Amino acid sequence: MTLTKHFLEILRYVPHCILVKDGMCVCVLLKSSFSKPLCIFFLQIHTDSDDGEGNIKYTISGEGAGSIFIIDELTGDIHATERLDREEKAFYTLRAQARDRLSNDPLEPESEFVIKVQDINDSEPKFLEGPYIGSVAELSPIGTSVMKVTASDADDPTYGSSARVVYSVLDGEKFFTVDKNKGIIMTAVADLDRETQDRYELVVKATDMAGQMGGLSGSTTVTIVITDVNDNPPRFPQKMYQFSVSEGAAVGTPVGRIIATDADMGENTDMSYLITDGGELFKVTTDMETQEAVVSIKKPLDFENKRTHNVVVEAVNKHVDPRFVDLGSFRDQTIVLVSVSDIDEPPIFYPADGTIMEVQEDAKVGALVGIVTARDPDVKNKPVRFSIDRTTDQEMIFHIDPDSGAITLGKILDRETAGWHNITVKAVEADNHTLASQTSVSIRILDVNDNPPELATPYEASICEDAKPGQLIHTISVVDRDEPQTGHRFYFNLAPEASSNRYFTLWDLKDNTAGIRTQRSGFNRHEQNVYFLPILVVDSGPPSLSSTGTLTIRVCGCDTGEITNMVSFHFLVLALSLSLCPSVLVLLILTLKRHRKGQRMTEDEEDMRDNVIKYNDEGGGEQDTQAYDMSALRNLYDFPEAKSCDSGPDIRSLPQWIQAKRVGGGGAEAAAAAATDFSLFKGYIRKKVEQADADLSVPPYDSFQTYAFEGTSSPALSLSSIHTLSTTSEQDFSYLSEWGPRFRQLAGYYAPGNPEEERS
Repeated sequence: MTLTKHFLEILRYVPHCILVKDGMCVCVLLKSSFSKPLCIFFLQIHTDSDDGEGNIKYTISGEGAGSIFIIDELTGDIHATERLDREEKAFYTLRAQARDRLSNDPLEPESEFVIKVQDINDSEPKFLEGPYIGSVAELSPIGTSVMKVTASDADDPTYGSSARVVYSVLDGEKFFTVDKNKGIIMTAVADLDRETQDRYELVVKATDMAGQMGGLSGSTTVTIVITDVNDNPPRFPQKMYQFSVSEGAAVGTPVGRIIATDADMGENTDMSYLITDGGELFKVTTDMETQEAVVSIKKPLDFENKRTHNVVVEAVNKHVDPRFVDLGSFRDQTIVLVSVSDIDEPPIFYPADGTIMEVQEDAKVGALVGIVTARDPDVKNKPVRFSIDRTTDQEMIFHIDPDSGAITLGKILDRETAGWHNITVKAVEADNHTLASQTSVSIRILDVNDNPPELATPYEASICEDAKPGQLIHTISVVDRDEPQTGHRFYFNLAPEASSNRYFTLWDLKDNTAGIRTQRSGFNRHEQNVYFLPILVVDSGPPSLSSTGTLTIRVCGCDTGEITNMVSFHFLVLALSLSLCPSVLVLLILTLKRHRKGQRMTEDEEDMRDNVIKYNDEGGGEQDTQAYDMSALRNLYDFPEAKSCDSGPDIRSLPQWIQAKRVGGGGAEAAAAAATDFSLFKGYIRKKVEQADADLSVPPYDSFQTYAFEGTSSPALSLSSIHTLSTTSEQDFSYLSEWGPRFRQLAGYYAPGNPEEERS
């Protein structure tokens, strides 16, 4: 199947492809049996077997066949029924067929051909992403990029210049320009001011055919918003504001509010306020929500002192842009005039924080102590009346003149009883007692030397019979209830009645103490065992006062006394050793038994109660008097010399081994034996004490251990034998009585009781 001759040349270059110019379809009215107009013929198909007799029928199929494209069955002419649009469909694929009209059999194989619609410039550029909204900061330099716009052209970009678009600004070209090829909008001026105009409406045009004559065009509207920069300082609408406040307003009371305006927006309007002048009595804060300056009272106001105040308030931008500092100062000032109104105020004391007065303790009743001062602070200066708050002076020691405020004495003072008096004085207006104020008055009682010095206790001393001359036997000190401002100074002398004293001398140590020294040697307590030494003590006044105290000096036989003191010391060490180590007591008992060896004792004398230790009874500590008798320990070496220096020792109070030697041996031999025994005892105790001091495993202090109770949280509870009596036990302890007299008392503790005796 072939085409007509005038198409053969085209097919030679584009096989099976017919080029149809867009817009070439011109509707004409064909002279045929069809009544509706069809497009012009543009293609004919023909087969070689067609002899022109009408036996051949031509048909087409494919895209648009029968609707867009129709064929004349007899001639093979193909017509287009409507205008072709490349932007809607650029290609059509058709198949042509030649058939026998009678049998409808195909005479040749089906042929396929493609119709390509060639583009013409029939589509204008369109802005598909509109509307466009952009922004740029005010005062941006020329050429600052704002945004980019893009127009699309539906024509074929590969064919000619139909889709080549260029841009231009139709409206607003004074302030903005656009890159004609890229569509980038830029600023054309450098003085864009948001405060003058905050947005611009531009019309941007896009033209195809590269802007040549005959090109199609489209346009869009672009909105450009001018963003704010901090290029404006704050400004007060007024240069002066006036407020009024009462002088009685409390500190912190707001006086008024003012605000500075800023042409900027957002955080560029944030500002802070400060007082540059007049900030002694007022302060300013910023209300963060309203950006107002709140002027308030910083210190109490006084109408009588100053009635008007000029406060200079300054507003300062918080966020200053360093790029615009050359535009000027970003701050502004205004004056706030504060008028203080008068109120009726209570009296004011001078000084306001209280008064300290002084008065001698020997002042007479009615004497002037001091004067308090108060006045009415108001302009009228009304009279003031004074009184004492009697809750602070219940004894009415002081009085005050209601008119003058003079405080006088109502009673005699005594500094040694009370050195200070604190009273409260009230002041009221004479015609309005509701307006009252008060102040504290502290009255110090000044000391007067009205108490003589006295010897400090005790007034007793002791001296040995063999005291040497010049030996210091006692140091005396003095007490004085007075407290002179220059300090105490006391002088000591023997009283005149002691002028004949030949035994003792008094030595003033110059430090408010004195020493008593012996003046002779050899005192005999059998001749005189007590001396009375009167001592005169004088203070430094003024006026000087004195008193006489008597010192009692007792004479003791120091040899016996030394033995007594040594034994007492050893038994003190013994008591400490008992609390630290029970084994020391065992060794001590063995030593005592060695000294008592050879003496016959009865069964009662052998009772362990006399020897303190009972290993079969734990006991309850010092309060458990049932465990053992402490008197046995106290009376073992109970010498009368330890209590009195006037009587000799009682031989019945000595241990039995000393008594036997004194009675049997007598004389110097017995005394030497007793000294030897004590020396042995003393050496033993000293050795044990040294061992305890050298032992680093024990604490370097006395300790007391109680083992009678294990603890409240222990299931064992108390281990004391006293508690054991109240418990029930199935064990029979009657066999303890068979262990001898040493366990007789323990057997009595655990012996079963008689029910009848218990009930009785």
